[in-house]
Formats: sequence, structure tokens, C-alpha cells
Amino acid sequence: MELENAAVPATNRFASLYIKNMESVKDFFQYNIKEETVFRQRYDDLMKRQFNREGIAECIDHYMKKFPTSAAVKRSLEYFRDRRSVAVIGGQQAGLLTGPLYTIHKIISIIKLAEQQERDLGQPVIPIFWIAGEDHDYLEINHIFAPGKENFKKKNYNEAFAGKMMASHMKFDKEKMQAWTRQIFSYFGDRSHTKDMLAVIDEAISNTRTFTEFFSYLIMYFFKDYGLLLIDSADPMLRQLEKPFFSSLINNRQMITDSVLNQQEKKQGMGFSKAIEIDGYAANLFYYHENERDLLEFDPEEKVFVSKTNELRFTEGELFELLESYPERFSNNVVTRPLMQEWLFPTLAFIAGPGEIAYWGELLPAFQAMGSQMPPIVPRLNITLLDKTTDRNLDELNLSVAEVLEKGTADDRSRFMSSIKDDGFESLIQGTKEVLAGQYKKIIARINEIDRGHVQLAETNLAMQIRQLEFLQRKVEDSMTKKHSAVLEKYHRVEQMLKPDGQPQERIWNIFYYLNEYGKNFIDELLNLPYEFDGRHKIIRI
Repeated sequence: MELENAAVPATNRFASLYIKNMESVKDFFQYNIKEETVFRQRYDDLMKRQFNREGIAECIDHYMKKFPTSAAVKRSLEYFRDRRSVAVIGGQQAGLLTGPLYTIHKIISIIKLAEQQERDLGQPVIPIFWIAGEDHDYLEINHIFAPGKENFKKKNYNEAFAGKMMASHMKFDKEKMQAWTRQIFSYFGDRSHTKDMLAVIDEAISNTRTFTEFFSYLIMYFFKDYGLLLIDSADPMLRQLEKPFFSSLINNRQMITDSVLNQQEKKQGMGFSKAIEIDGYAANLFYYHENERDLLEFDPEEKVFVSKTNELRFTEGELFELLESYPERFSNNVVTRPLMQEWLFPTLAFIAGPGEIAYWGELLPAFQAMGSQMPPIVPRLNITLLDKTTDRNLDELNLSVAEVLEKGTADDRSRFMSSIKDDGFESLIQGTKEVLAGQYKKIIARINEIDRGHVQLAETNLAMQIRQLEFLQRKVEDSMTKKHSAVLEKYHRVEQMLKPDGQPQERIWNIFYYLNEYGKNFIDELLNLPYEFDGRHKIIRI
């Protein structure tokens, strides 16, 4: 493998400016990650605080017992208990077969930054992946995209779950899941590593029950030797630890909401769109009831908390009683999850994708309102995997990787199609159409004099002649296209591998396509590359 850096703009304008360290977005964040001493400063800030390290370590250890482990994982748990240790954290939803590539890129980013900062600081830095098991959007995690002949097919795992159930409560049917994974691999093709990869997946299915557990098992199978720790945001043990901060969030709900709204107003005043949907009544908490995860609002007139559907109504006193007795029913939203994370963990840095950078940029006053700090926000590594065949196709088509990543191949393909057109033939067809139209005009005029009843027949006859000419033209053009099909196939392959359906590779492709091709050591090879967190796009030649 070889690593090459390229300048490719981020998909989000706000994130792009943040990555470039532009003045216009600096004030939306607490730390300047471009400063050489930023992580030392953050480390010193964290050492002044107290964390429930033992409780969190027990929670993580209990959750991870179900998954593949290693000496490195045990060492990370021991280090977490040490008050000198800090963590690099990032998170994602529990996608099937680990979801899109960007989830893997995020985990690589977490591990690599933790390794780098452990060397630089001379203190234990632990990689932690926060799984959004409390999320209820089944449609976001129940599929992957599989490569078809022309474009990608969205392959859904079709099993119904009642209501807005949290991902960590969704228990899948093992036989259905196994059949679905076989279907996915049929699109990847039978390769020398297919049998091994299916065995890994079958092992994960056999040893897990829920979407979150299935995801966690696969992640730990491939990343256990790097000391990665996992935490499920829906873990009931974690909820017990979170109770005090949930109380603070309830007490300070209006201050948090107002802080975010004011920051959004500032952001919009500078020409950026807001990333978080929130109104003045938001309580920024979900309540889980009968498999329904309902977002709560506060009604200031009646002084009650109500769900969006108005089916749930609680006074503040009732809400505190429920929190004390049933903390597992409470969960954070996009605003309060970062606040909770900062309260729980000694976070040296948070690894964020472009969308996350945009919404974290609306949260600084909320952190300040809660008397805490926003951690340094480090953009995750943006990675594109470039296989040998695609690399060769790029050379043959005289295209650069960066060019394709930014705008795809459509314009270049169109220029090629124009270059192979026979303009003389097109002119002949067009000229013949015009001659026919002129002659038929005379014929129709004469028929009008002889027998007006046959005018429509003449017009139909002309239309038929034109259609035949156009049919002939299409056939000749198809022949030309077929003649150059090898070149056109190269354009298609380059687009499909690097900019599928006009999207970044990381949003469409799944890691198991590459594991199926190259084997389980593929991830180890990715992790052995010398990444720099410099904002440049990482092109990895396989």
C-alpha cells in the first residue's frame, strides 16, 4: 500500500473552512487544533478535572465481554482507570456489516490520533468508539449499497421492528441475517477470501442478538489488537452513571436551548446554514416508552414536559422521579450527547466528520452554559481506496484521482463521446430530414388540392420516414459506442469505484467488499500507514 495526499474540498462548506483554519469559523470552537501546543493545553485542562473512571471502565468492560478481545484491550481498560490517561473519541451509528466506509475511516482516525498523542504527550491515550445505540432511525442502518452492473443497489435488510425502537433493542432473526449477508456477498463476487469473511460474519451473527452487538462484534474482530474500547450509548449500566448529568440537563434545559439558538443566529448571520433542527421549547432529551423513543419539549404555560405527539406529559417532579427509578428510559439528542460525552470522558480530542463539524460549531455556548469546555474537534481522515485496476484506468484515460474525487467523470466521458461522433453522418441525417420535410410539404399541398382526406396519411407517412432515419442514426451511434465500449467501461469503472452515483466513495462502499478482495489483514495494512492530520485527502493505492 502507498499513501498519497491530495487537496480535495470537504463536502460541507463550514467544515471545509474549519479544516483550512479560516478566521470566519475559529470563534465557533474552543481550541485551535492548528496550534502546536493544543493537545498539551487540553491535557493540562483535563488533569484539573475529576471523572468516574472506575465506573466507566466497569461499564465498558461489562459491555465488551461479549466481543473478541486482546491484551491491548485489557491494557486500555487498565490505563483508563489511571487518572493520568485521556481518550480520543468518535462515534457512529451501528450500521449493518459496519455500515459505509466512513465508519472504518473514523475508527482508523481515532486509533492513529491516540497513538500519535500518546507518543507526543508521554501519557496513556486511549482510543474509544462511542456507538449510537440509542438512535432509533432503523432506515439509516438497515442497508448497504451493493455494486450492480450499471449502478449501486440499495440492499435492505427486511425485518420489521415496532415503533421508534433503539438500535440496541432491535433483535434480528439470525437466519434472515445470514441469508441477507450471503445475498450481499453475491454482489461482491466469489474470491479467495470470501469463505473466511463469511465465517467471520457467521461467527458474529451466532454470538450476538442485536444490531449494536452485531456491529460491535465485527469491529472488535478487526480492531481488537489496537486497544480500541467500545461503549454503547444505550447501555443501562451507563445510564446509571449518567443520572447526575441528566438532572443537570433537565435543570438547565432552557439555558442550553437558548445558547444553541443564539449560536445558530450568529452562524446564519455569517452566511452559513444551521445544522441542528431545534426550537425554543426543546428539552433536548428523549424518553423511551413502549418501544417508542419520543423527543421531549417543555410547555412553559402548563409547566410540563410533553412528547412531540403530545401522548406523554410529565411535570418536572415526575420527570426527576422517573430518572431516579428508570434512567435507562432517558437518552440524549444531538445537542446533549456531546455535553454528556464531555462530562463522562477525559476527552483529549473528538474525531468528527464534516456534518459533525457543522453541528458541533453550534454547541460552544451550550458547553459554556454547563460550565464545561468543548474538546478539540479533529476532522477525521478522509480516505479514498484506489485499487490497481482503477489506478491503471485513470492513467489510460489521462485523469487524476483528485479531479475525479471532486467532479466525477461525466464531463470527460461527454467530451470523449463528442470526439468519436461522426459529424458528417449526423449532417447527412439532418439534411435528409430537411429535404423530406420540404418535399412532403409540397406533396401535402398537392394532396390538399386533389383529396384533402389523405392529408393525415401523408403527415403520418412523413413522421414514419423521420422515425426510420432516427432509428438508423441510433443504430449507427450504438455501433460507434460498442466499438469504443472498452474505453467507456473504463470511465464507468473509475466513476463507480471513486465517485459512485456522484457520492464520495466512503458514503457508498462497504469495507467487506475490500476484505473479500484482500483478506482480513487489509485493515492492519491500512493502520500501518503514516497518516497526518493535516486536512488533506488520503489516497491509498492498494
